[in-house]
Amino acid sequence: MVGAYARDMRQLARQGNGQPPGSGARTGIFGGTFDPVHVGHLVAATWAREALDLDRVLMVVANVPWQKAGSRPVTPAEDRFRMVEAAVEGVPGLEASRVEIDRGGPSYTVDTVADVLAAAPDARPYVIVGADVAADLGSWRRVDEIRRAVTLVVVDRGGVAPGEDPPGWRVERVRIPALDISSSELRQRLVEGRSVDFLVPPAAIGCIRRLDLYAGSR
Repeated sequence: MVGAYARDMRQLARQGNGQPPGSGARTGIFGGTFDPVHVGHLVAATWAREALDLDRVLMVVANVPWQKAGSRPVTPAEDRFRMVEAAVEGVPGLEASRVEIDRGGPSYTVDTVADVLAAAPDARPYVIVGADVAADLGSWRRVDEIRRAVTLVVVDRGGVAPGEDPPGWRVERVRIPALDISSSELRQRLVEGRSVDFLVPPAAIGCIRRLDLYAGSR
């Protein structure tokens, strides 16, 4: 395990030549808690895939989202994965990924990029983030390794002025409609028994009802 991880890290380090790494599949990595997944997530993923001609976008469900740990209860990872899996079924180019769940422990992007490259060494990884996340990259674990290995895709919402590109990164920007959808507001609506129709994909709503998620706080 340690040897394989070290090889993955060397792969990351070798790709710091300023050019898009790899010559294989253009792979988007869109990580999140997805608690719950909503249409804003799917719009960001599909528009990024089409704008950048990505072969696929992995919707990576966080196992333990370290930035949220202790701040609020988080729905179990397996249930969040089921929601995402239901939401992307039949959507071309989008895949639910459980790589962080299977790895266990806190979820760090650097480890996920390493796992993607270990599975497909020639892949060209594109890490997809919102503009708010792009402004806080300095808090990420081993961020220099990520910067050398990936192209950063910053998703800007309509009606919001784009910020500056993070220095030192290969950056692509994708603009999406002005969708102001909050997972925390959706959770509250679900707790109160109110509708989330047209905000959460129908298949994910069916999963929420089937698993009786968000009902424990009613």
